[in-house]
Amino acid sequence: MKSFPNKDFNNYITLLSAIAKLSGLFSESSIPFINYRVAENIFCKAFNAENLSKSDTAYDAKMKNTGIGLKTFTCQSNNSLEKIAEFNSKANELLDIKNDELAYKLSEFRNERILLANRLYDIKDSLYHIVARKNKQLVLFDTDYAEIDLDRIRLIKETKAGIKFSDGINEYSFNRSKSTLYRRFYISKDAYFKDIDILKDPFELILKLFKHENEYLEVEKQVPGVDYVVLPPYGYNNGDKFVFPRSGLNQWNARGRKRDFNEVYIPVSAIIHHKFPNFFPPILKNKKLYFDLHLPNGKTYKAKMCQTAKIKIDGELLNKGKGLMTSSNKGLGEWILRKALQLKENELVKYRMLEVIGYDSVIIEKVDEDNYKIDVLPLDSYEDFIDNT
Repeated sequence: MKSFPNKDFNNYITLLSAIAKLSGLFSESSIPFINYRVAENIFCKAFNAENLSKSDTAYDAKMKNTGIGLKTFTCQSNNSLEKIAEFNSKANELLDIKNDELAYKLSEFRNERILLANRLYDIKDSLYHIVARKNKQLVLFDTDYAEIDLDRIRLIKETKAGIKFSDGINEYSFNRSKSTLYRRFYISKDAYFKDIDILKDPFELILKLFKHENEYLEVEKQVPGVDYVVLPPYGYNNGDKFVFPRSGLNQWNARGRKRDFNEVYIPVSAIIHHKFPNFFPPILKNKKLYFDLHLPNGKTYKAKMCQTAKIKIDGELLNKGKGLMTSSNKGLGEWILRKALQLKENELVKYRMLEVIGYDSVIIEKVDEDNYKIDVLPLDSYEDFIDNT
């Protein structure tokens, strides 16, 4: 397995074991139960890794420049076939193709998703970390997180549900009805085995814990509009989404002065300002309110609100700004235009490009008044956010 500091690894095993011992809360099985989100959160807490699960990209976590896929599943033998990707948005493109062509197209989609995450998060290396669950036992191991080798793809067989294929390194299976790609994972020779004694009566332990809940419980839950907002880098035209040709992600194409080809801003609508008036700082006449904007690739830029959008808040007319941009006028653009979308200079962003990569929204998290974080979110995340806040 990947070399982790002993203290962190010991904490990790302790936390996993504690949750596994509580399996009786959910099942009478002798196979420990650990919810996949719990496993992700434990990993990130123990190793101080960045949790990427919210953005729904190829990786679940990041440690420095290493992207990590986290999986937990039952595995009574030495291998298991597990889901690695869903292609619901690509289903129509896959309808009429079969066998070798289908295997190749699926592999392209899978590789594009990995490469996009590599660009977004500046990933140089990657791996899968697995928590397999057997009878009264956890089995931990790492394995490769590689692109599918397009030159070595061979069809194993066509099935009623879809196809099975290999690239000479890993075996894959595709289920058409679920638009889901699976990969077979084998327990490695250097796996770590941990015996688990599942508690006979976990409810008794829970009752004891809650007798002293004030000593232990401190609930931290992100509040929409206070801790984060979701923004759309697009507008609507007759109900259809489109990217503004001379503003927002195409601000470099605006008329007037000569602009850097990386000059962009993320539009912030009046709806966001009215719903959450204190999330972003106002634009003041005699003072520029800068804050640090932390990008997923580890870079940090000074950022500010830009342009004029006067909103009446608590009876006071304030300029809250129409967008969020980095003070260098190009930090965001280098990440979005060149890294994520891989556009050439002087090439306009179109909404279809966002559809292709599967992400059309961004989340802005407010750490404090001086620090904000940005990341991508899947298609329609902005509408979901507005509808539920």
